Amino acid sequence: MNAPPGRLAGRVAVVTGGASGIGAATVRRLAADGASVVIADLQAEAARALAAELGGCCPIRADVTSEDDIAAAVDLAVSAFGRLDVMFGNAGIFGAYGSIAKSRMEDVDLTLAVNLRGVFAGMKHAARVMIPQRSGVILATTSPAAVIGGVGNHAYSAAKAGIVGLMRSVAAELRPHGIRVNAIMPGAIVSAMTAGMVTGDATALDRTAELLAAQTPAGRPGRPEDIAAAVSYLASDEAAFVTGQTLVVDGGYTAIGAESPYATGEYAEPGVFLEAGRRR
Repeated sequence: MNAPPGRLAGRVAVVTGGASGIGAATVRRLAADGASVVIADLQAEAARALAAELGGCCPIRADVTSEDDIAAAVDLAVSAFGRLDVMFGNAGIFGAYGSIAKSRMEDVDLTLAVNLRGVFAGMKHAARVMIPQRSGVILATTSPAAVIGGVGNHAYSAAKAGIVGLMRSVAAELRPHGIRVNAIMPGAIVSAMTAGMVTGDATALDRTAELLAAQTPAGRPGRPEDIAAAVSYLASDEAAFVTGQTLVVDGGYTAIGAESPYATGEYAEPGVFLEAGRRR
């Protein structure tokens, strides 16, 4: 179902990691829904190109491991557009990998700094603007790795689980101020970052889509636009009664392990299991 036109008209958003993948798709969707967007990304040239393409957006180079950079992105939203209504802490990396026994702590620290500390700083600086307004929406990207072992590397999994706990804690504080805080949990999404991990080639998006489709219960890969639609909903007044929640957008991966074994095959027709293995 298409979103209502202009559902975010007059709103102002900051999207970290907004120049590619989920972030870029979200910037496009928010702009299409009427929002003005600050595109905050370490990829400064890509951010400038996207802003020039869309209009009504401001690019800024931002390294989310730097609190000053995050503060500057929030300040740009206020100086350019007069307010901040939506903060989407989306920037992330897959980060450190390898055996726990051989982990390089500098790699772990970097992974946590990007994936968790950066989200924390984004919430902090969004809150300093939104509390006086008594309104706003703060969102962050988590992962199925937050709740399922073996899906991500150790540091990534820890960071994404931390986002869920952080989101709930901040939602509790900010609810009296009229500020909603939620997380979005994407499944495997076709993007350059995923392609680089899955195929070794960040440009192999079609091949990545094929591989993900074969592994996804829904039978098709997740697209950045799927997550952008979820962000648009949570940012809008249609989600006015939603806070402290994690919206899972993964084609059923987290909740549905496989096709129901007791509704297909020899169990397709109705029956009942009784005592000691007897059936009727």
